[in-house]
Amino acid sequence: MTTIYFIRHAQSDYSVRDAQTRPLTEKGLADRVSATAFLSDKNIDKVLSSPFKRAVDTVADFAEKFGFEIETIDDFRERRSDLDKLRTDEDFSDFMKKQWADFSYTMSDGECLAEVQERNIAALEKVLINYKDKNIVIGTHGTALSVIINYYDNTYGYEDFMEMVDKLPWAVKMTFSENRCINIEKIDLL
Repeated sequence: MTTIYFIRHAQSDYSVRDAQTRPLTEKGLADRVSATAFLSDKNIDKVLSSPFKRAVDTVADFAEKFGFEIETIDDFRERRSDLDKLRTDEDFSDFMKKQWADFSYTMSDGECLAEVQERNIAALEKVLINYKDKNIVIGTHGTALSVIINYYDNTYGYEDFMEMVDKLPWAVKMTFSENRCINIEKIDLL
């Protein structure tokens, strides 16, 4: 069995518009300790992450405390999006509803959910081969994690995504036999 603990990043500072370098807020830095506490007894073998700063920084507290180097995997990054063009929470909700209804929908130059899912699943399948029968941590993002869950459980959709939007950080434990997902457990870290 391979166990993957996906850790969705803690609260990030949206005043920094660049998605790759956006840091955690003071609250996010404090809240990542809950991820460390959760992971501390899980016999982790490897720590991986999206290359985006907020994802790396969320798992960094655990990695530093337990002597792991964080390996970043570009394909675990969050989607390229046009979200900065949306003006209100209602605009965001409408956009996400359209994306979840049609995985090929996007605005001008953003990624559709099908692209995000394909990229993240390809990266996950490599991890399942390279770290068979290990316990792995992956620092990730809300949309990326949601489409991974949806790939293995197609009942996971828009309402589920919107329910987790404000859960920062958030964990999902997925257990695999070979490359077949046999269990998904969602864990509210706060």
